[in-house]
Amino acid sequence: MDPRRADLIAALGETTGKPAFQRVLERMKKNPEGRDVLLCQPRVVSAQVSHAWDMPENTFGWAYARFMGTRNFSPDDRPPVRFMDSEELAYVATRAREVHDFWHVLFNLPTNLIGESALKVIEFEQMLLPMCLLSVIGGSARFNEKQRALFFRHYFPWATRAGINCTDLICVYYENHFHENLDDVRKNWGIIPCPDPKLKT
Repeated sequence: MDPRRADLIAALGETTGKPAFQRVLERMKKNPEGRDVLLCQPRVVSAQVSHAWDMPENTFGWAYARFMGTRNFSPDDRPPVRFMDSEELAYVATRAREVHDFWHVLFNLPTNLIGESALKVIEFEQMLLPMCLLSVIGGSARFNEKQRALFFRHYFPWATRAGINCTDLICVYYENHFHENLDDVRKNWGIIPCPDPKLKT
């Protein structure tokens, strides 16, 4: 499974992840900010996040807008949730899918095969979704020898620690933090950005 195939990942995530999404829902209900997310049900779509493009330099919103713009990504491109049993679970699955690019920004991960696989490790540590683990296995099977060595030597151990040590990211109301300094939100949420492997000694 190629972790860059959002459509396949989405379908797999829904069909294998219902118990995990139920646990995520219960965590959100117990978290003050998570409850706000469930109550307001924000969507990461152009109509609701376009103000990120107006944020000052070095803010979280500015970094997100720059990430999306330099890659010609649109927040409207995520496939809809189709296989959940309730509206609440469908929203949790939607939210987990839509905050993916926020996490790319926060963890400073590229959108290539290695970066997507590393982010799936973090997503697994955060939500215990089976599809995340399957995506890592499928992604690493597509690596060449050099990529595989780099991933398991540098990205995998970092991503495991990063996913365990940060706050419960699915409970964060990201849109309310667009105006805040990127380094500050990383610090507040216990996020360790991915170090440059070329600088690692």
